[in-house]
Amino acid sequence: MLLGLMLPTAIVVNSKLKYMRILFLIVLALSSVFASAADYDATKHDEILKEISGAKIPSMAKSILAFGAKGDGKKDCLPAFKKAMAQSKKLGGLRIIVPAGTYFLKGAIRFESNTCMEIQEGATLKFAPEPKYYLPMVKTSWEGTFLQNYSPFIYGYNLHDVSIIGKGTIDGNAQTTFATWRKDQRSGRDLSRKMNHEETPVADRNFGEEKFLRPHLVQFFGCKNITVADVFITNSPFWCVHLLKSENIICRSLRYDAKLVNNDGIDPECSRNILIEGIQFNNGDDNIAIKSGRDNDGWNLGSPSENIVIRNCRFKGLHAVVIGSEMSAGVRNVFVENCTYAGYCKRGIFVKTNPNRGGFVENLYVRNCEFDEVEDLFYITSMYAGEGMDDTHFSAISNIHVDGLRCNKARQAGIVLQGTVAKPISNVSFKGVDIKEVRNALSMDNTESVTFKDCHLGGKAGVPTQVTAKDNIFK
Repeated sequence: MLLGLMLPTAIVVNSKLKYMRILFLIVLALSSVFASAADYDATKHDEILKEISGAKIPSMAKSILAFGAKGDGKKDCLPAFKKAMAQSKKLGGLRIIVPAGTYFLKGAIRFESNTCMEIQEGATLKFAPEPKYYLPMVKTSWEGTFLQNYSPFIYGYNLHDVSIIGKGTIDGNAQTTFATWRKDQRSGRDLSRKMNHEETPVADRNFGEEKFLRPHLVQFFGCKNITVADVFITNSPFWCVHLLKSENIICRSLRYDAKLVNNDGIDPECSRNILIEGIQFNNGDDNIAIKSGRDNDGWNLGSPSENIVIRNCRFKGLHAVVIGSEMSAGVRNVFVENCTYAGYCKRGIFVKTNPNRGGFVENLYVRNCEFDEVEDLFYITSMYAGEGMDDTHFSAISNIHVDGLRCNKARQAGIVLQGTVAKPISNVSFKGVDIKEVRNALSMDNTESVTFKDCHLGGKAGVPTQVTAKDNIFK
């Protein structure tokens, strides 16, 4: 582009040195303009929010008690929820009111379109822990691989306008069964990955009994217009809220005490146009983990997770915001802003991939976020878990911009950028990063175009001291 610029004749006829100086100044000026414009894409941020409305809430309402449910914690209320969902389908929409009480469920709730489940304050959905109640298998995914498995406890497939609201509780009650399965899942997990890599037809990927792949607590798969708001979530068998191949989603004011194995809070996967706000996290794993399919399944699907705004959340658990490692279809346009901490997080912002994954991460914006004590504050790695180091599916990571990120103490690292020789991490800016105490302030490998402005890693330096007799190195 620059070679096509029209230069004055006087410049052309002058020496090459003068020409090169002017050309350098032009390049420098344009680079400065492009860099400052990329620091924060307010236009994209606002465009995303305009596209997000969540679900339409039906005006017609009916109590679950009218369908035969009883909130005594003993009676199996699943038949009542099935009747209520069938009524919603027949009527073209229904708000199912769940009043105070404990509703025991021997199996999964299957949503219908145009349905809202309002779990009112004092109400608890308590699911039976026995795996047999979550069969027959349904279409789902497990750690980025599509397959058939146990049904998520609350499940919606290819629906529109579905919502779960109210200040009640969803209790997975999985402590004695599903929560103990991690030690037994290896063979099933490895088989799922083998089928993924060999591109076995999804219809032939049947798991369920004796494969020990834990189901999700809430999953909306292939759905449009979703709202999940206000409820309290605990004791999930696996990931808590899984948003798979879905769009136009609001997750708002959820509360968690979910500390069983792999109890991620919210996992958007191959999904788009999502607002996550005002969440009170307290999770045994990642608070938010953005994914887009694993390896071959992700590449073939080609459906990135994109257009995600995360704001005004309070983080507590393993990692606050994670991208990956199942991100083979790519992740882009993620805004994390005005968030703080409710307790310890191992890592603040964590982007993880490796040469098995491929895909890309681009346009990540972090603004005005604060943590207390972490192990690592901001960590991007293309070598996650040391997997795939002999593979060639390198991930492209670019356009990462941080403006206002603080923590009191980073026990290990403040900022880590680990790219690859094949695809360095590029176009990264840090502004206003403030870490009061840190062991390893900065570590960068295989990076390009990284800038810092007004950053203090390990405290702010004061006025330099004057030379004294004690500083005389020649004596």
